[in-house]
Amino acid sequence: MHRYPFPDDLIAAQREWHAIYRALAVARPGRATQLRRRLLHLSVRIHWYPWWSTSAGWSPAARVELRRLTAADRRAEAA
Repeated sequence: MHRYPFPDDLIAAQREWHAIYRALAVARPGRATQLRRRLLHLSVRIHWYPWWSTSAGWSPAARVELRRLTAADRRAEAA
C-alpha cells in the first residue's frame, strides 16, 4: 500500500466532511440547510485542493486513500 503525504488541512477537511455527512444522515437533523451548505463547501474545497495537481497527488488512488484513511479514523473513534 502506498502512503501519500497528505497535507494536514486536507485531512482535516475530509474528516469534517465525514462528520457533517453523518450529522445529515440522522432523521430530521437540526440546521439541515447549514449542514448541506457546509458539506457542499467542503466537497468543493477537497476536490479542487491544489495538492491533487502535484506529482504525489495526481492519481485517483490518492483520493481513495484519503477517504480510506479518514474512514479508519472514524472506526477508531467509534470503538
